[in-house]
Amino acid sequence: MNKKLREQLTAIAHERQTKDDFCHDFNHIGRVLHMALKIAKKEKADLDVVIPAVLFHDIIVYRKDLPQSKTETDESAVVAGEILRGIKEYPQEKVQQVQTCIRECSFSKGIMPATIEGKVVQDADRLESTGAIAIMRTCYGGAMMNRQLYYPPDPFRERTNITTPLPSSLDLFYHRLLRVADSMRSETGKKMAVRRHKFLNAFLKQVRKELKESGVVK
Repeated sequence: MNKKLREQLTAIAHERQTKDDFCHDFNHIGRVLHMALKIAKKEKADLDVVIPAVLFHDIIVYRKDLPQSKTETDESAVVAGEILRGIKEYPQEKVQQVQTCIRECSFSKGIMPATIEGKVVQDADRLESTGAIAIMRTCYGGAMMNRQLYYPPDPFRERTNITTPLPSSLDLFYHRLLRVADSMRSETGKKMAVRRHKFLNAFLKQVRKELKESGVVK
């Protein structure tokens, strides 16, 4: 992808990305794009597809406890198509590929992408759901939804099952964050996720230690 086209797409994404949700703002998009470019280089993916798919994969965002959140990737794919079809310099034969990558990006859908571009986009986005940044995003998102930090009767879910909607931010570790490493699609993405997964486990070990000191768990 040439520099001018990339700058044009980036400017559109920056303008249209949510300013109200700091888990999915343009800073999130920038981090995902940087990781996607790293993975794409190793996996030899088509940047004409990867770049716009990342830039627009969260252009429609709903709070995660709202029913509309289930359709946000499909809605984002539609908007991405509208944007790309309005740019004559963008190769129109690749628009559908971009839309497919966006539709496949959702963690909750559990889709295995059919193309390396889809795998790259999915992996780059999932890296934001494991490691230190994922912890920051989880706590911020939990506060937005008025979730407690942990479920006091059983913080680490050793005796009870997680319910839906999740009652605490710590529950998301078991519902999503700790599952990311095993769900990566590319070899490059897997290696990157392993390092972040180790940090999650170290963090949880420290949380357990502090909750013991505080008398919350035995």
